[in-house]
Amino acid sequence: MPVQLPPPPSAAAATTLLLLRPTAVFDGETLHPGWAVLVENDRIRAVGPAAQLTAPAGARTLELPGLTLLPGLIEGHSHLLLHPYNEAPWNDQVLLESEALRVARATAHARATLAAGFTTTRDLGSEGAGYADVGVKQAIDLGLIPGPRVLVATRALVATGSYGPKLSANVDVPQGAQEADGPEGVVRATREQIGKGADVIKVYADYRWGKDEPSRPTFSQEELNLIVQTANSAGRPVVAHASTPEGMRRATLAGVQTIEHGDGGTLEVFRLMKQRGVALCPTVAAGDATAQYKGWRKNQDPEPDRIQQKRQSMKAARQSGVLLAFGGDVGVFAHGDNVREAELLVREYGFTPLEVLRGFTSNNARIFQFPDRGRLQPGLLADLVAVQGDPTQDVAALRQVKLVLKGGVEVK
Repeated sequence: MPVQLPPPPSAAAATTLLLLRPTAVFDGETLHPGWAVLVENDRIRAVGPAAQLTAPAGARTLELPGLTLLPGLIEGHSHLLLHPYNEAPWNDQVLLESEALRVARATAHARATLAAGFTTTRDLGSEGAGYADVGVKQAIDLGLIPGPRVLVATRALVATGSYGPKLSANVDVPQGAQEADGPEGVVRATREQIGKGADVIKVYADYRWGKDEPSRPTFSQEELNLIVQTANSAGRPVVAHASTPEGMRRATLAGVQTIEHGDGGTLEVFRLMKQRGVALCPTVAAGDATAQYKGWRKNQDPEPDRIQQKRQSMKAARQSGVLLAFGGDVGVFAHGDNVREAELLVREYGFTPLEVLRGFTSNNARIFQFPDRGRLQPGLLADLVAVQGDPTQDVAALRQVKLVLKGGVEVK
């Protein structure tokens, strides 16, 4: 078999220039009709009025009539190793599907995510697949498979007995996350996950101890404090699954970066989050999807209690002014359908398309500490998406993805 030699140094160092001329540019904050973007290799070189941005010698010009160019979208909460629960229940995915099958699915999920215009994702837990998310991320980074830039949380941390799957009391089965308890135990598990490749540590600050029970706090304040201190000292943020006021309060006091879900959040706890600079990622699409999987006929039947509670908590969150991160808990519903979260926030929770668009770009970048993306500015990564129409007026335009660039390379 012939050996494929690397290109000569002159070719490898060649500069690639691409001038994109859409109808409008959304820079992460504001829509600018008649603007253009110049890309040099994997970075944005210039952004501004098309009349003032001429193509340098050797540049390729790409005309994008009728399209809006915007930063690559940032998914705030995904699980690449899960697929929709109406295809297979969570228990079955954890217990019955091989890791090889789950990784194969994840490669398809990563491709669908990127094709939908999401060039970055926070993947918040492998859900029983160990450290397979680290390998999926490495395969993407090496160019072996297409996918977004991935921030992985690996196994996630749960208090012993609080997570699942749960069968009969005398049967021990593989768990969907890593159990850890006490000061020494949580520090060791946090360090282990970091050493295995975790970019972020996820902790379940509350959960259901038994079937059909309400969620209750799991880790103590001391345990949560130690998890955050250990992760932060290694340069990793912590995110907390929390849906009870007390679980949210403890996680907030511990200093987590974001709280995921927050279904039972109160005005008081959201105000505490705002005071402490902790963001809420509400994941409204996940609850909407699971309610329908359980038989709720949306727009026909009365809303389930969980959906009504979510509306109340989101009203309180908006009233409090807490920072909002944007992500749908994708994996509960189909990868590639990430825009479902944006659409629900606009249609059912009172957000404007512009708020949501900023949320999935510049806002998420700020909260997740991605200074090199989320906006269209010189020097930032050339992660770009072109959609048909104007998404600042109609959020459904985000489904009309016509072009995706990741690091200046056309991937769709």
